[in-house]
Amino acid sequence: MALLRERPTRRPLLAAPPAAPGKLPGLTLAVLGVAAAWGIHRIVPAVPMLTAAVVLGIVVAHLPLARTTVRGAARPGLTFAAKRLMRVGIVLLGLKLSLDDVLGIGWATVLMVLAVVAATFFGTWWLGRKMGLPGDQPLLIATGYSICGASAIGAVSEATDSDERDTATSVALVTLCGTLAIAVLPLLHGPLGLTDAEFGRWVGASVHDVGQVVATAQTAGPGALGEAVLVKLMRVALLAPLVAAVALSVRHRHKVAAAGRAAADAPATGQKRPPIVPLFVVGFLVMVLVRTTGWVPPLGLDIAQQTQELLLAAALFGLGSAVHLPSLTRTGGRVAGLGLCAWVVVAGVSYGGVLLTG
Repeated sequence: MALLRERPTRRPLLAAPPAAPGKLPGLTLAVLGVAAAWGIHRIVPAVPMLTAAVVLGIVVAHLPLARTTVRGAARPGLTFAAKRLMRVGIVLLGLKLSLDDVLGIGWATVLMVLAVVAATFFGTWWLGRKMGLPGDQPLLIATGYSICGASAIGAVSEATDSDERDTATSVALVTLCGTLAIAVLPLLHGPLGLTDAEFGRWVGASVHDVGQVVATAQTAGPGALGEAVLVKLMRVALLAPLVAAVALSVRHRHKVAAAGRAAADAPATGQKRPPIVPLFVVGFLVMVLVRTTGWVPPLGLDIAQQTQELLLAAALFGLGSAVHLPSLTRTGGRVAGLGLCAWVVVAGVSYGGVLLTG
């Protein structure tokens, strides 16, 4: 009698976990957002493309048909754009500035810019902490108001590894106030008794984003625009030392925390300390030196500027998409109050500085 072989029982296969969404959906959405922002800027030149990109990101994140995708499949790509593309854009931002430009504006104006940046940064940071804003919002908002808007916020948030929502909230506030400056500051040109050149320096010292500076200063003619851009680029030059100082502060806090854990016989967490000078800041400084040499032809500078604007627009669209308006209701009043106070500080200090150096 033949022995019957027992068939092995088949075990049910475990269902494979769903693959994590890649970066392509979010990057595609960011490209579409940049294209829409570019179209808005072409139709309404007074609206800078970077401002339009932030606003579009916020709008898309709250559309009923799109918000599920923004928070799900598109999130990895949008986060990649907000962080990685922001770094590359900041590096290319260095090609807008040369050491000759800084020396050409005069030491009196340089000291004025330093005073404006210091007063705005420390005043806004202190007030934000007193108002109880959560996380890194006081630091990020102070950075955006004092240096160069959303680009500076992105740079500092990378050095501090800030929460994405803190970064997005700060970008939204600074963008809103910078956009209002485009409409408000030209109305004050005459009543404040400023010449065209003085108005340009005031705009360059008080308005946040480079695009917003151009949109505001051009209302007073090419002379005012030239002064505004030079002063603004001087503020941009302070981005590198500010990020380095913030990174040093973070490293010091980590060192103190590690010492406290050792004193308490607590296990070490192995937390990685941020570099003293982040790599993208080194790249920014290298681009400043490259621009100073004069090796880059005008066509190369134009291509770099267009590329930089596209990358920053994609990054700001990604940051805008991380804004969740309902969650802002808890701190919305305080955030708006801080933004208004910081706006008064930067405008008032820079106005006084322009009068003293005019």
